[in-house]
Amino acid sequence: MIKRGILKAFDSGTYTATVQVQGSLSVWLDDVPVSRSIPTGEMVTGRNVAVIFLDPGNPS
Repeated sequence: MIKRGILKAFDSGTYTATVQVQGSLSVWLDDVPVSRSIPTGEMVTGRNVAVIFLDPGNPS
């Protein structure tokens, strides 16, 4: 499943982000892994992002 979100913070040392799930004022995800192929300069607070949720029950 893919959800839209808003980047709230980015840690370039650990390459993780804090993301607010779009449409929710109270759901913020911490320590979201970010692909290292995305340049740090692109990780700007307030930018729209896509978050992929993998289903552990579906191995494919």
